[in-house]
Amino acid sequence: MTRLIITNGKLILPDRIETDKALICKDGKIEQIVSEEALELLPDDQIMDAGQQYVSPGFIDMHIHGGGGHDFMDGTTEAFLGIAETHAQYGTTAMVPTTLTSTNDELMNIFATYQKAKVLNTRGAKFIGLHLEGPYFSPGQCGAQDPQYLKKPRPEEYNIILEASKDIVRWSVAPELEGAIEMGNILKEQQILPSIAHTDAIFEEAEQAYKAGYTHITHLYSAMSTVTRRNAFRYAGVVEAAYLIDDMTVEIIADGIHLPKALLQFVYKFKGTDKTALCTDAMRGAGMPDGESILGSLANGQKVIIEDGVAKMPDRSAFAGSVATTDRLVRTMIQLADTPLVDAVRMVTLTPARILHIDQTKGSIEAGKDADIVIFDNQINVINTISEGHVIYSKRD
Repeated sequence: MTRLIITNGKLILPDRIETDKALICKDGKIEQIVSEEALELLPDDQIMDAGQQYVSPGFIDMHIHGGGGHDFMDGTTEAFLGIAETHAQYGTTAMVPTTLTSTNDELMNIFATYQKAKVLNTRGAKFIGLHLEGPYFSPGQCGAQDPQYLKKPRPEEYNIILEASKDIVRWSVAPELEGAIEMGNILKEQQILPSIAHTDAIFEEAEQAYKAGYTHITHLYSAMSTVTRRNAFRYAGVVEAAYLIDDMTVEIIADGIHLPKALLQFVYKFKGTDKTALCTDAMRGAGMPDGESILGSLANGQKVIIEDGVAKMPDRSAFAGSVATTDRLVRTMIQLADTPLVDAVRMVTLTPARILHIDQTKGSIEAGKDADIVIFDNQINVINTISEGHVIYSKRD
């Protein structure tokens, strides 16, 4: 098979940047990294000159709802493929389609659609499993999630959902709800990541949840408890648990709006590169102009307004998902939070890969891993996106 060889680039490795190296890809995998002086070309090699731009691992979005005018809750293959192709333009090579609180019938349709779309998806970011966000959330922290679908986790319900799909890789739950700890143990047994989200839990409840397998926190700071008072006594919340539990991993919506500069720097300083993943939490308005939009499905979703680089509830009382893309996350961490380039890239590549337990195949430029590559300039403008050795986006075309 023809080899893809990327030359004349600045290779971003997990802990450094290297130059004067050639990246050789074959059969969808990274075959080896060699010095350009030692490179021996074959007659049918496909050469890609990176033009002294950065050559990065493909960006992994572990929490995403939509983009390009589509939402996964639309429940169509067109929506799934449209989202995958939209975000490929911004460097995403792998994504975890995320649901919203909904009816079980809608979930079953999503499961079936995912299976079809996964096979048809040849021009967009790869689907690497499903993320169920809800419906087991605290009514007081539902945010833009539709409160009419909120409920407590019951084995007779979530076991049916688990039996219906083997594509679920993570499930976000409020751990203080009755039945949530038992659910966490079951998810852990099935190698599904239980994640704390949309929660009013106090620290002690979050700590109990961590022991039951809830080792990750969904969009830190958004829709969750911090220091609160009950009967005059103060209690730490989930935000504090994120820092007090050393091995707890977190994800942040690093669009510069959900979290301002100081909080981005705080997370980076105290959780660090290896425990912090960047995610978009993007809704259908990502990659679209400002104006009215819908969060969730076209049929049952909620109206929102896109302005100021974010989606808001119509009364502007709260954010309603982001319109971020993964390149924007990296750019924001570098330009706003003063994070080194290598660390910013690691938080959207190797760190989410490790959290999702796919770091044996994705997340870094290493021999034997999938040839998921992004080439971008010093402003993090994406020039090429490569998925498993195939170019799925090129600004040069």
